[in-house]
Amino acid sequence: MKIRSVLSAFALLVGALLAPGFGVLTSAGDALAATKISHSTATSMFSSSGITWSSSGGCSDRNNASCTSFEQLNLDTAKGAQTLRSSSGCAVNLTGGTETGHASGTYSHWNGYKLDMSKYTCVGDYIKNTFAYIGLRGDGAAQWKSGAGNVYADEGNHWDVTFYNCGGC
Repeated sequence: MKIRSVLSAFALLVGALLAPGFGVLTSAGDALAATKISHSTATSMFSSSGITWSSSGGCSDRNNASCTSFEQLNLDTAKGAQTLRSSSGCAVNLTGGTETGHASGTYSHWNGYKLDMSKYTCVGDYIKNTFAYIGLRGDGAAQWKSGAGNVYADEGNHWDVTFYNCGGC
C-alpha cells in the first residue's frame, strides 16, 4: 500500500510540473520571492564569465543613483547576463543594476529583474539578429524578446534588459 501512496504522490508532482502555467510568476508576491544575491556574489559571477561593470559615480551603494549596485539582484538575472555573454560571445558591460533612481514596478531594477548594458555593436547585432522584435515600449524604446521571454529594450545610449528567467541557463 505504501508503494501506491508514493506512486500517487509522484504522479501528482509530475502532473504539477507539466501543468500549464507551472513555474510562471502569477503575482507581485511571486515576483518578489525570487532568489536574491549579494553584490559580491553577483560581481564574482560576472567576473568569472568575463562580464564587466562600470559606475558613473565609481561606487556600488544601492541607495545612490550614481552607483551601479547588484545588491538584491535576482540570481536568475545574474545567470541571464551570463547566458547572454556566453551565447553571444560579445563583451558585456553592465552600467545599471539594483540601485535607486530607475523606474519602479514589479519587474524593476530595484526588485532585481533588470540590468542596463553598454551599447556595443556586437551585443546589439546579436540581440537584433537573434531575438524577435516586439515593437515599441510605451516610452518609445524598441524591444526584442528572447526565446526564453527576456526583453531587451534599446533606450538610446544603453540596453535596458528585463530578465524574467536565466535565459536557458
